[in-house]
Amino acid sequence: MDLGPAPRHDAPVVAASPLLIVTGMSGAGKSTVLKALEDLDFEAIDNLPLGLLDAATGAGDRALAIGIDSRTRDFDAGALAARLAALKAGGVDIRLVYLECSDDELVRRFSETRRRHPLALDRPAADGVADERALTAALKRAADLVLDTTDLGVTDLRRRIAERLGRDGGAGLTIALQSFGFAQGLPRNADLVFDMRFLANPHWDLALRPLTGEDAAVAAHVTADPDYAPAVDRIADLLLTLIPAYGREGKAYLTIAIGCTGGRHRSVVVARDLAARLAAAGHSPLLQHRDLAASGAAPLTSPPPTGQQAAQ
Repeated sequence: MDLGPAPRHDAPVVAASPLLIVTGMSGAGKSTVLKALEDLDFEAIDNLPLGLLDAATGAGDRALAIGIDSRTRDFDAGALAARLAALKAGGVDIRLVYLECSDDELVRRFSETRRRHPLALDRPAADGVADERALTAALKRAADLVLDTTDLGVTDLRRRIAERLGRDGGAGLTIALQSFGFAQGLPRNADLVFDMRFLANPHWDLALRPLTGEDAAVAAHVTADPDYAPAVDRIADLLLTLIPAYGREGKAYLTIAIGCTGGRHRSVVVARDLAARLAAAGHSPLLQHRDLAASGAAPLTSPPPTGQQAAQ
């Protein structure tokens, strides 16, 4: 596929405003993302022919979001990834967002909406999903942000886009701190994961169990653990070392996941503490609690553990 001549490095093309390329798996939510970006004052264009991409980078006073997927005319993931890299090298403020979703969920969405997959019009949707995953692999590898929408409804997805891309059109390193529970699985988008299950567990205190890490009594219980301060101090120091290094390498999005068993107590306390420390150091982290709303009333299936077992 011919995308036109590459930009000259001695005469860089500089966009008047940031440019977002939104791509990924069909059914993963590209239309929803583009509508959310329009609400954030982006100008959104879906399925722009790739031959017009260079022209779109040089004009306009609004941030621009362009949707591109396997249906786009002359689609070639490898050639597109190479062109985006060349545009970045030429000075264009451009970010690539790849929308991911599990195969089972994509098939369910196509079945629910009674739509045919664009790459499998006369075959099962699962075949089209597999073909598209292979077809777009180069773009996923090149993406500045891979956003998994498997567990996100429309409202959640729009909120996530506003959090990640709504501040300044995506410029700089966006940092997200997310608490979670290992019982519900690892966050799909995590770059760094820290396990807080070594700390004393408030779940075994019947007075604290219904509360969360946002309550002062739970925070006091968790931070009183003698292992808390040395561990969290070192994690904070590590993050303050890594964040500038990621920024220098051009990373646009960093998700730091803090986990405990249920995601309601220890991980919430630590995530809140780390967010405050990063803010004090001049960063602007987004704080998210994935499993905070999970039920805290699960019955005890065995006597409360003691000693080292209480950290589990």
